[in-house]
Amino acid sequence: MFIDKAKIFLKAGDGGNGCVAFHREKFVPMGGPSGGDGGKGGDIILLADKDLHTLMDFKYKRHYKAQRGQNGQGGNKKGKDGEDLIIKIPVGTVVKDAQTGEIIADLVEDGQRVVVAKGGKGGKGNAAFKTATNQAPTKADPGEEGEERWVELELKLLADIGIIGFPNAGKSTLISVLSKARPKIADYPFTTLTPVLGVLQLDVDDFVVLADIPGLIEGASEGVGLGHEFLRHIERTKFLIHLIDVSDFAEREWKEAYQIINTELGNYSEDLLKKPQIVVANKIDALSDKSKLQEMREFFQSRGIPFVSVSLITREGLEELIDTVKRYKREWIK
Repeated sequence: MFIDKAKIFLKAGDGGNGCVAFHREKFVPMGGPSGGDGGKGGDIILLADKDLHTLMDFKYKRHYKAQRGQNGQGGNKKGKDGEDLIIKIPVGTVVKDAQTGEIIADLVEDGQRVVVAKGGKGGKGNAAFKTATNQAPTKADPGEEGEERWVELELKLLADIGIIGFPNAGKSTLISVLSKARPKIADYPFTTLTPVLGVLQLDVDDFVVLADIPGLIEGASEGVGLGHEFLRHIERTKFLIHLIDVSDFAEREWKEAYQIINTELGNYSEDLLKKPQIVVANKIDALSDKSKLQEMREFFQSRGIPFVSVSLITREGLEELIDTVKRYKREWIK
């Protein structure tokens, strides 16, 4: 199961208490103070890990607590610091304060880490309070409490190219044809159940990561269907492949389909609308009026938008699409 949002509670370790103790030496009044400081409480650290691809673990465990610092001891012995708690999360996760909505961190690189809850300081032992006028203090500080907070985790897939389009336009088929991905598909209108990543090999040492973005239908930016849940995954992509069903059985004319999807992108974020697109007319094997393709080509080329027509069933036009991706990758992915 793909889980891309989670809310968890974090409690950093409390600091250990300072100690009240005295030397036990003959002829030394009260022995002199020898209480050590308490240890620091453990921090809670989020660590980006490229081997993780979902927030599934946080569906079953939502509370996390770091180790407490040990109390100080006699003989001026400082308490041991509590161990930090390191929680691994997928690369591409945005961490937000659940109460304020403030972004704490955006972890986009493997190994990137952030302290989200700081452990409390250890309390001072009575040895720290010795002065010229107070040779035998009986005071020691308690350890500070560790920070605690609810945080929201939001995973945004890291992909070079997002594949968008209406349900049944062929997005899942395209990503499975271009890569080794095997999307899980549901009945219309929900289409692909989760975002799926695939890798397209362009050359021996050249590849791009594709993301099949599910659930785009009219009203998606307002929460209709699954689109609102998954539009966030387009935000990190460098450019888009916009797939349009042009078969005789398509439910919409190509221009209407193109405009509706772009409207949804713009309603969600103007930045999405600014992303470059390659428009791909799909299912040309089921298109009787081939003049429609020339009409589309002229329409998009006049606007400086690359256009390719394909049949994912017969593989017609597939090489042209791959060549187009390769050509524009050099321009759009820096």
